[in-house]
Amino acid sequence: MGEEIAKTRFEPADFDRFAERLAAETELAGSLFRDKRFSEDGFTLGFEIEAWLLDHGYFPNSINEKFLQTLDHAMVVPELSRFNIELNCTPRKLEGNVFSAVAGELGELWAHCNRVAHGLDANIVLIGTLPTIREDDLTLKNISALKRYCALNNEVLRRRNGRPLRVDIKGREHLLTDHGDVMLEAATTSFQVHLKTPARLAHRYFNASLMASGAVMAVSANAPFLFGKSLWDETRIPLFEQAVDIDGARSKNHRVTFGNGYLQSSIFEIVQENRDHYAPLLPIAFDEKPEALRHLRLHNGTIWRWNRPLIGFEEDGQPHLRIEHRILPAGPTFLDMMANAALYVGLVHELVETGFDESGDLPFAEAKANFYAAARHGMAAELYWPPHGRTVAETLLLDEIVPMAAEGLRKLGIEEDSTRFLDIVRARARGRRSGADWQREALSARDGNFFQMMAAYCERQRAGAPVYEWEA
Repeated sequence: MGEEIAKTRFEPADFDRFAERLAAETELAGSLFRDKRFSEDGFTLGFEIEAWLLDHGYFPNSINEKFLQTLDHAMVVPELSRFNIELNCTPRKLEGNVFSAVAGELGELWAHCNRVAHGLDANIVLIGTLPTIREDDLTLKNISALKRYCALNNEVLRRRNGRPLRVDIKGREHLLTDHGDVMLEAATTSFQVHLKTPARLAHRYFNASLMASGAVMAVSANAPFLFGKSLWDETRIPLFEQAVDIDGARSKNHRVTFGNGYLQSSIFEIVQENRDHYAPLLPIAFDEKPEALRHLRLHNGTIWRWNRPLIGFEEDGQPHLRIEHRILPAGPTFLDMMANAALYVGLVHELVETGFDESGDLPFAEAKANFYAAARHGMAAELYWPPHGRTVAETLLLDEIVPMAAEGLRKLGIEEDSTRFLDIVRARARGRRSGADWQREALSARDGNFFQMMAAYCERQRAGAPVYEWEA
């Protein structure tokens, strides 16, 4: 979904042609899997971070086109709305001080973005959902000037026969609203981890990512508010699931999903599921050779699994496999985001190294329940984890999950970064202080004034200390 397309509306012939090419590329991908032609070359890490452009009142500032032109940096690109941008980093081998190196690179890029934003009389912020956003901000007048976003909106609404999208989120309060376009998706900003794995192990790292998601989510949440309502600790999750809900409750195969089960032997099972159970959403015809798998990759990009397998290519053209871990919110700081990434990477590596992912001890239904419980309740959630049964997330993190992640990072040769970043996770768990926890405490301390809370949030984010050190 990161590439531009040529048209915004489609004819039946476009869908027929796309389906034919998707079927052919799926068969070709099957042969690549059978012939073991995907890269087995170690582990690589990459990241995407979505951010907000704000005015001085902490409202969204729809200037991303001007901002990006002024910035002129290949690693910063537009997002769905005119008030969002996306930052990327150089992929790095998973070794040594990789998390510190990425934090340094992204920190320098962020400082450059801040300078440009200030020159445009604007601010930028990293946060999962923006507490000061208004429903009127999420309209098509603020959609980015890229055809792929208009096409996405047109197709979602066409599939729904023009019916508005309904958001119904029951958290600490209840939000019920109808919306006439897909711009609700723009209210969710995330930090996405890309983990390239040896191809023979990719399905196991995918399953391990599903298993890890609940515990990682519990300590990482940073999106408790939307439209003045106190909802889930990670409100991004239900909001995004409902923001592009094409078929509604009638369908098992939602476009935004935790999935329907673990993989048995290969990532190709996802490729087949995409072809068999998801209708094409953006039927663009590409001229490249089938080996580029352009139609297959575009189709996969319109199915937003919270853990999503991706096919990419090495510099020499060899295809590779990676897992896109999509559950994490943006912010509160780069140190917090690197701590979340270190927890995720170390944990999934240890789950695979010890065979936990193949033991059958954590049924898929429990992994899925863990994810949604953690998104809703954060560190207060009760999570199922063998052999302990149901345990409060903060206890499970300190007693089991963080030590497992530390061992996984040690096996990867990342011991110095392990101590630095997992200590941040430990401190958050001990103090029950995620970004969501801080936001709720800070809002209460300011008698419910979201603007004062956002002023304090932005000030502390600029200072750069991890959120567990922030005063409310």
